[in-house]
Amino acid sequence: MAKKIIWSPKAAENLEEICDYIGEDSEFYARTFAQRIIAEIEKIPDFPNAGRIVPEYMQKNLREKIFQSYRIVYRIKPDTIEIVAIVHGARVLSDI
Repeated sequence: MAKKIIWSPKAAENLEEICDYIGEDSEFYARTFAQRIIAEIEKIPDFPNAGRIVPEYMQKNLREKIFQSYRIVYRIKPDTIEIVAIVHGARVLSDI
């Protein structure tokens, strides 16, 4: 049975900020990006361990999936997948 996805407030804020930034040049591409990254996130519960362990933390339950230039960081919990952060790959991953 697939686990339920929950979003941390920080991850939701990350996505909103990314889309706002993209939207400064193109609202169309901002919407398209949001739709595509959400579709990618919705696939995570099918194979949650397929993402690599986040190298900065080396915790088995903290993983990431790369989408374009962004890192989707998620935590595997018993009944849920928590989306922890969405950050550009060039940025330093802050405390999560």
